[in-house]
Amino acid sequence: MPSSSYTATIHPSTSSISAEVWNALAPSTGGVVDNPFLDHAFFLALEESGCATARTGWQPQHILLRNEEDEPVGLMPLFLKDHSMGEYVFDHGWANALERAGGHYYPKLQGSVPFTPATAPKLLVPSGSLEAEAALLQTAQQLCGQRKASSVHLTFLPEEQADIAGAADWLRRTDTQFHWHNEGFSSFEDFLETLASRKRKTIRRERRDALDDGISVRWLTGSDITETHWDAFFAFYEDTGARKWGRPYLNRTFFSLLGQTMADRVVLMLAYDGETPIAGAINFRGKDRLYGRNWGAVRDVPFLHFEVCYYQAMDYAIAHGLKVVEAGAQGEHKLARGYSPVTMHSAHWIAHPGLRQAVAQYLEDERPAVEREQAVLESFTPFRKGGRQER
Repeated sequence: MPSSSYTATIHPSTSSISAEVWNALAPSTGGVVDNPFLDHAFFLALEESGCATARTGWQPQHILLRNEEDEPVGLMPLFLKDHSMGEYVFDHGWANALERAGGHYYPKLQGSVPFTPATAPKLLVPSGSLEAEAALLQTAQQLCGQRKASSVHLTFLPEEQADIAGAADWLRRTDTQFHWHNEGFSSFEDFLETLASRKRKTIRRERRDALDDGISVRWLTGSDITETHWDAFFAFYEDTGARKWGRPYLNRTFFSLLGQTMADRVVLMLAYDGETPIAGAINFRGKDRLYGRNWGAVRDVPFLHFEVCYYQAMDYAIAHGLKVVEAGAQGEHKLARGYSPVTMHSAHWIAHPGLRQAVAQYLEDERPAVEREQAVLESFTPFRKGGRQER
């Protein structure tokens, strides 16, 4: 019990919470969840496909908060984990330090969307009640002790929720991603006009070379996506996963489930040589932004990665009036393509006093270093001097 006003229940599966209850607690507009990664259907697809389950080291421990009238008022998607894979906020150094000192870092509790480095609220309280948000944090801390976990981590938080956690004595961490911002552009050429001349020429050449020899890109969403399309995309995804980290996190069943339950939130961009798909990227559409996720190819075509993952996403955002393209984790090469450094936020509750003190000191040094790095990165963006303001 986090307080006399609330009762918290720990759910060992996504399926034990109804979609109606879950989605009513997530930020939404017109009955549609604003962020597709917070939709009950996304978590359920991860669970039913076997991608995020206890067997893969992602045991759901979702916290559902109810008020005195037994009404659901808050939710924290949470997992008990025995590893740090698939998170994109790296804590391997923290784990190694505690293990060397004779402690145990795992299990830990992870508040995140599995395999998804996209900012999304983790304190799902539609009323905005600070008391309910504090109750979710307090429950997570209590659960940490009950599960004999070393820590709780809420990653890819909105800054305002990181502030709330910080006020509750959680440790704050920052990192960097690269996002593209649509400033009301009427076309891709309109965007290019904000760039320095040399950068404009480079991007035009990259787009021309990528689509040389009859290669074309098609946007697919909703009922236009068939199992044949998913077969092609999964082959691309497997190839990339095998080269990057040995095995992909997501299986073929997961994509079929997406097609059955969330196809209208998916934008699949496939590159074709004639009628043969040779590369592709999966994107998810939110309220005001496009989230680029996974990519792959079965043929090496110069600049096709940039075309399918970045330029096509920008084209789509312009055509559909979306404000931001989030192109996933890492990638300083995105700077030259018009993507800008953006600060990511996370919050961490560490139960072990010694580790907490060491991490707190580390984060105190890391935050200004991240700020300095972002200032340097900003100087490498391709915009002409005052470009975005002088249009």
